[in-house]
Amino acid sequence: MSKKTFLSGAAVLGAAGLIVQMMGAVFRIPLANIIGDVGMGYYQTAYPVYIFLLVFSTNGAPAAISKMISERVAAGRAAEARRVFKLSFVVMLVFGLVACGGLFAFAAPLAHFVKSEGSYYSLLAIAPSLLFVPLMSVFRGYFQGMQEMRPTAVSQLVEQAIRVAVGLSLAVFLVSDSLELASAGACFGASVGPPAGILILLVMYTRRRREGGRARDGSTGAGSDAGERAGGILRTLIVLIVPTTIGISILPVMNVVDMLICRIRLTDAGFGVLEAEGLYGLMTGFAAPIINIPMALALSIALSMVPAVAAARGAGDGNFLDTNIRMGLRTAMIIGMPCSFGLIILSEPILRLIYPAQPIASDAAPCLAILGAGVVFLCVAQAMAGILQGLGRASLPVVSLLAGVAVKFALTYMLTALPALNINGAALGSTAGYAVIGFLNLVFVKRSAGVRFDIVLSVVKPLAAGLLMCLVTAAVYFACALFTSGRLAALTAICAAGLSYVIAILKSGAVMADEVALLPKGKALAALLRKLRLL
Repeated sequence: MSKKTFLSGAAVLGAAGLIVQMMGAVFRIPLANIIGDVGMGYYQTAYPVYIFLLVFSTNGAPAAISKMISERVAAGRAAEARRVFKLSFVVMLVFGLVACGGLFAFAAPLAHFVKSEGSYYSLLAIAPSLLFVPLMSVFRGYFQGMQEMRPTAVSQLVEQAIRVAVGLSLAVFLVSDSLELASAGACFGASVGPPAGILILLVMYTRRRREGGRARDGSTGAGSDAGERAGGILRTLIVLIVPTTIGISILPVMNVVDMLICRIRLTDAGFGVLEAEGLYGLMTGFAAPIINIPMALALSIALSMVPAVAAARGAGDGNFLDTNIRMGLRTAMIIGMPCSFGLIILSEPILRLIYPAQPIASDAAPCLAILGAGVVFLCVAQAMAGILQGLGRASLPVVSLLAGVAVKFALTYMLTALPALNINGAALGSTAGYAVIGFLNLVFVKRSAGVRFDIVLSVVKPLAAGLLMCLVTAAVYFACALFTSGRLAALTAICAAGLSYVIAILKSGAVMADEVALLPKGKALAALLRKLRLL
């Protein structure tokens, strides 16, 4: 396997993730306009289950599988890598059958427990996805272990496109019957998309084998590297998948905490059942989906870090390992900083821009601003979790996550029951949880790898560029708002924010020309930036 940094793979997955999130917005924006905050409350009871399995499919299990495959290929034990793929499929099939059957059996008790009886049909509709999503993880983990990220990206796009088309069509068709059925129809799209994703991955896998993949990955089954027994691989796989999936599933786990306690504490605060459903829908249906966009970028970094770090560690290349780790923190800060500042400053304009048919969406602005403040911590937490998993310290991100969830649970439980804060208390709990996880993961990476981070390059320069972006964004927005509509002012301010940040980050030297060259089409991009005197 050739020596690769994580940047190229992260760019591919990041681009796919952004497109997937845009398609998700195309789905969620009209869905919210169709079924409103109460319907979104039903939908968001079932959706965190799907999101957890989606992260499991795109990041958790594939990260574990890719680590095992990349280590074995780097060490020349390719037959064992091939065996990892086969055994992973068996494990994920069993897991999927249990998860799917479990949700079918316990959908009614779960809906009753979270005080959302209307979400019963949505939980049933999303249950089949729990069978197919884990199977996708096997193929994605195989390709990612070979540091080939395009198959994962393509399958994500196909899966999301079908989910959006089917889910939105069913929601429109069923809304005249009831909000419960319309929400269930929207959820059913998540059960139709994964089989299509599996089909695409199977076609790409078969084509790779036919076109000489056997020779490229060395999976000839030769006896020299077939020494590891199937039982040993299976035990390692199971032991690794569990902490890897938990450690990298930060946002889904936080969402599950909200699903379990928010409405209960809102009713304890004196809100009626429908009021509590509406407030929960404000955060989960209007504010939280916007956070998914930077989350997709953060997860692309984490997902690409695992095989890159594991391969460098397996090959005993300490210098290249340190390079990847330091670049991981810097990339997380460069991505997270503008996202946090932008969401804090433009929370209400962004909501009005995205949900023009729902005036109530602007009520979610404080919640979005609070969640936005936590994005930079979430980016660092995800990147550092990927590094720790690549280093073979998969249990440490679990420790960080448990600490963050404890903080999240305590603050959400206390603050959401305060009428003045209500659902904003849950957002404060999430942001505090992200900060705890990010800090602990960073400490664990530093101790595990012994790497020295350049604080000026990794933190100070992105922070300075973010502050400059804030000034430009605020000035442009308020100036435009005097002469144009609020939506046009928001669009102009967003464009100004992106342009000013990119210029500031490049001129500050936080990004090097040789690093830009590592991206897809990076050499041409670096040449263009040099001509523009930005590098």
